[in-house]
Amino acid sequence: MSEGRSDRRRPLIYAGLMLGTAVVTLVVVAVLVTIFERKQEARAPFVRVVEVDELSTDPAPWGQNWPHHYDAYLKTAEGAHYGGSSAMPASKLDAQPWLKRLYAGYAFSIDYREARGHAYMLYDQTVTERVTRRKQAGACLHCHASNTVMWRTLGREALGRSTDPETMRDDFDMPAVIAGFEAVSKRPYEEVLALVKAAPDGTPDDDGELGGAHPVSCIDCHDPKTMRIRVTRPGFVQGIAALAAGDAPVPHLPSVEQWRAGDRETPYDPNALASRNEMRSFVCGQCHVEYYCANKMTLTFPWAQGLRAEDAEAVWDGTQFPDGTPFYDYTHGETGAPVLKVQHPEFELWSQGIHAQSGVSCADCHMPYTRVGAMKLSDHDVDSPLANIDRACQTCHPVAESELKARVETIQQRTRLMTERAAAAMVEMLDAILEAKAAGASEAALQPVYALQRKAMWRLDYISSENSMGFHADQEGMRILAESIDYSRQAQTQALRLRAPSAPAVDGLPRQPVLGVTPTAATPTGADEPVEAPDAGTDAAVP
Repeated sequence: MSEGRSDRRRPLIYAGLMLGTAVVTLVVVAVLVTIFERKQEARAPFVRVVEVDELSTDPAPWGQNWPHHYDAYLKTAEGAHYGGSSAMPASKLDAQPWLKRLYAGYAFSIDYREARGHAYMLYDQTVTERVTRRKQAGACLHCHASNTVMWRTLGREALGRSTDPETMRDDFDMPAVIAGFEAVSKRPYEEVLALVKAAPDGTPDDDGELGGAHPVSCIDCHDPKTMRIRVTRPGFVQGIAALAAGDAPVPHLPSVEQWRAGDRETPYDPNALASRNEMRSFVCGQCHVEYYCANKMTLTFPWAQGLRAEDAEAVWDGTQFPDGTPFYDYTHGETGAPVLKVQHPEFELWSQGIHAQSGVSCADCHMPYTRVGAMKLSDHDVDSPLANIDRACQTCHPVAESELKARVETIQQRTRLMTERAAAAMVEMLDAILEAKAAGASEAALQPVYALQRKAMWRLDYISSENSMGFHADQEGMRILAESIDYSRQAQTQALRLRAPSAPAVDGLPRQPVLGVTPTAATPTGADEPVEAPDAGTDAAVP
């Protein structure tokens, strides 16, 4: 009987084994197929559905080939973006009224707003009252628009080279780009903006015309043929070459150090010599830097003596305009002193910080890697690391997110408070200078005061204009602000002396001699009798 039941069960067992084997086989095959597909995805992370070339300043066609990157880039226009919103950002002049006095006589005292995402770079510049109410130079567009086609067209014309579309599509031609950049740098803003709008952008409009101005886009950081990261801004190319040709230490830029150790027959070229990790900071350093961009001379990065605040200051102090007059950015509207205006020296301050010294690039924090399927991408929603602490910070710092955020906020809050103290010192300095002028102090007597004012305001502006609020190099930021306070107080003191009568003699005032704790032959007490220790319970100086 039992044998009969066993015989009847045997087919069921075989059927179960076969079904189980089939299921396992299907699962294994599915896993293998998925692995194969992911490997294929990783090998070919994009498919070219349209061709982009050296005329493609419009980012939309690039987005058809690299949709994930493009979708992230479009997020820089979203309302929740760090540092701004979809509405016009708040005025810094309202939040920090002392900025009006810092920039008195300069366009920034009219309109100065919080930063927004890259998608707004061009629009916000065209509508700011700094441009609509004051005449500006076309050099201001160096970083706010995708200019390469416009520069290259003008440069090739100036060099007697062909500007036919086929040649323009295939060849970037950096010498022509630099020639075009130098040709328009001092022209009026409206004229250069019109040239940008007239240059082909690679995308036909409804009438079949190629043209249109775009904010900084894909072509400004990537080679359209290979997608290799590249530098396209002439100001950076010339500035980094000047830095390399100098002797300032730059251990965070190993390719510069290697070039210096060579024959130096040709200028340092970042596109040919920099490592990929360096390029992940260089593409940001094309624009997030200090530079001169008015109409008296070609746009210039002041890096010949190094990347510290005082290095740039020394370059400007040693610079003359083409007419032979000393360099300055504007005449201060209250005192009449020739002073400097800092732009946004993120690259320079980052260069002085621990992240640069540790080999951390700008993109590591502001464009951290993200996963889309099997693809590893740099996040093109360029944002504050605080928006992506897990990907931007915790890859190196295995600490709780709340602690990392608190560290950043502590640094920024301390920097903000020190900035306000430096601003208060600046305001009192300006008041003292105005009082000295009202008291009849001569311009000749005020020249040393103006020199101190220039130093104080340069340092305050350096940190207040830098967008990390000190985080890129917190100790360096504090040092610069402390120097600003010192120079402001020196200027204030000298101005007050010019305002007041001559100081009275102090020789007749009773004074306690300065006594050492332990008298020795090398440090006598200045008295005939030895100094007795104070009785217990009496006030005594504690070393």
